[in-house]
Amino acid sequence: MPTYLSPGVYVEEVEAGVRPIEGVGTAVAAFVGFAERGPVNVPTLITNWTQFTQTFGDFVEGSYLAHAVFGYIQNGGSAAYVVRIGGDRTEQNGQNGQAALRDAGGKKELTARPETTLGQYRLVAIEGSGGKTPDVTIDVADSAAENPPLGAVKLTIRATGRPAEEYDPVVPDRRADKANNVATVVNAKSKLVTVEELTTQGALEEIERGKKQLVAPTPVPSAPAQAEQIGADDYVGDVAERTGFSGLEAIDDITMVAVPDLMSAYQQGAIDLETVHAVQNAVVTHCELMGDRMAILDPPPGLNAQQIKEWRMDKAGYDSKYATLYWPWPKAFDPATGRNIFVPPSGHVAGIWARTDEARGVHKAPANEVLRGAISLETAITKAEHDLLNPVGINCIRSFPGRGIRVWGARTLSSDPAWRYVNVRRLFNYLEESIIDGTQWVVFEPNDDALWARIRRTISAFLINEWRKGALFGLTPDEAFYVKCDRETNPAEAIDAGQVTCSVGIAPVKPAEFVVFQLSQFSGGTSLVSE
Repeated sequence: MPTYLSPGVYVEEVEAGVRPIEGVGTAVAAFVGFAERGPVNVPTLITNWTQFTQTFGDFVEGSYLAHAVFGYIQNGGSAAYVVRIGGDRTEQNGQNGQAALRDAGGKKELTARPETTLGQYRLVAIEGSGGKTPDVTIDVADSAAENPPLGAVKLTIRATGRPAEEYDPVVPDRRADKANNVATVVNAKSKLVTVEELTTQGALEEIERGKKQLVAPTPVPSAPAQAEQIGADDYVGDVAERTGFSGLEAIDDITMVAVPDLMSAYQQGAIDLETVHAVQNAVVTHCELMGDRMAILDPPPGLNAQQIKEWRMDKAGYDSKYATLYWPWPKAFDPATGRNIFVPPSGHVAGIWARTDEARGVHKAPANEVLRGAISLETAITKAEHDLLNPVGINCIRSFPGRGIRVWGARTLSSDPAWRYVNVRRLFNYLEESIIDGTQWVVFEPNDDALWARIRRTISAFLINEWRKGALFGLTPDEAFYVKCDRETNPAEAIDAGQVTCSVGIAPVKPAEFVVFQLSQFSGGTSLVSE
């Protein structure tokens, strides 16, 4: 309380007794796989398909990463982190200059145009006729102009069999001279090179005098070549080095993790099923340790109903409330080959999770939803086969006449009935993260009855809102949840240890997985009663 020493009228701002808890995001996916280009082992946020293609390139034959991201966005997803693995580790920040996939006689191969750096600029050779790029050299000398601007130089660009180009003077600082800087002058006239500005902020790098040869950067291997060089460690990565999906530990927003190109490496013979199992186990472990995200696992391709059950129960044997498995693979159009191909379902399923969260809320089971972009399925299963797969946690994707291809399962891979359903696990992830983020103000507050009362009011207000949205079961808030934070949960020894304990109980809604209508026959009509 402030001290008042003279008469007057004073105004005090008083904190509200309840600090609102805001719900955290629930639909941020992470995808790990091979790409045409882009940063290697750097989780990169994209929010639409254009951003993905600008950063990582388009569809590539032998890779499922682009298909997974496209299926995610097509089915309702938006924000996602993409981790490219398998690129050349000599690339600086994963960039390979002008490296691109080109069509050479029907076979895709990687080529790269020669380049060099000049101060804060990158100079890239222009491709000549017939797809050939000339050898280019650049001479940098002091300007021969009278009274040249500070820092001005003379550029002479030469290529075999081409007229030399001379630029004098040119200056490095675009901010000081927009008309006569290197990028503006050379790009306007040169037929040999293009100039890209590496940075527009910070200190300028001086242009060194001397002769420079444009050299082609180390090309990045194509997706099939990347898969052939890959191993389990590349997927798993290292937390300290921020590589693989282990590098995702530093990002709190992620709620679901998928590794679609695990299957492309398996199909190309780079890894075997034991390695697939090992990597998927590592993904599940990552999600369990983080405690705020779930793994969407892809099954091996080409399995029938009996084989997928054997894979799940006997070979893989997953048992985790933080993991899910969807089967079979859907067929989608592949722009890289112009054909329809089967793709892992994880990307499409992640999009359905995001779509359901947006339309109904995280408490709604992400099932009985159309799989957008799916043309057909790898396997059309019967009800009898589904009866065997659903109890063991295999979420089947089925085709229904007149209703399209739909996800027809919402189970985790847990043997614990309390955590059987995907939406229950995801609801608790959402509630836990929201409460943690919304109660940070409690730390270092006086640990007394007043604090406990404020904690109860804050959490209760948040849970009442969730109950009103339909996320919690019960006709009244008392049936839906309880919040207990008092002298019973906080004895003297706990207070001395600097601890505050708040006990929260929640009754989540569970999906109507089995809808039963009990029909019986009775005698209809009216009966006349005579007096």
